Amino acid sequence: MESFPAMFTHPSPEPDAVPPPLSPLSEGLEEACADGVRDMAAAFAFTLGRASLGVGRGVVMSVTRSWLQENGRPYGPGLKAFQACDGFVLVETRTEALALWAMEQALRSGGAALVIGTVDGAELAQTRRLEFAARDGGCSGLLLRTRSGDLSAARRRWRITTHASAGGAFDDRAPGRMTIRAEMTRSRMERPGIWMLEQDDETHRLRLADRLAGDGLGPISRTRYA
Repeated sequence: MESFPAMFTHPSPEPDAVPPPLSPLSEGLEEACADGVRDMAAAFAFTLGRASLGVGRGVVMSVTRSWLQENGRPYGPGLKAFQACDGFVLVETRTEALALWAMEQALRSGGAALVIGTVDGAELAQTRRLEFAARDGGCSGLLLRTRSGDLSAARRRWRITTHASAGGAFDDRAPGRMTIRAEMTRSRMERPGIWMLEQDDETHRLRLADRLAGDGLGPISRTRYA
């Protein structure tokens, strides 16, 4: 059986600790894997909802043409909700190799606060280069993927699944808040766990689902290390 470092066995955080999904993305590389085709939009929203954008530093997204054909282009007016529309650059490439190159250059430049890459086939050595580039550029990098399990240098790895939202506050038939299940499958800093999150209508940031808001701790379950 694989052994795990002591960091995965530390006691639970204090009740008022901020759960990782509600903390802004830090410098370095993370991964978010959409559990299915219909979950890619939720994984994208999960990423932008945690972005910490400074003055003059926006978002760069490096995508392949095949990814755009499968998922479509980000909706410009919708990006305004995440305060990313004024500084959002979409880089379209023919291959994943070119998407990786563009992502690395954007990370290393220091001109972006967040760089997203839609690359499924990144190998361990390539993710290490992205981690180093993000630290050199003082920004956050995130690989948006459709498969998980490959070796990676990402500091955190997520599996994102869309869930049915609850009804509206005053009408059960009205659409409720966007609700997602965020499973942290691996981390260098915390124990893996699962969070049910929803989007706040006013701030457009993620928060614990209403039914969990009084529980204090973020994780509602922990299944396994992946």
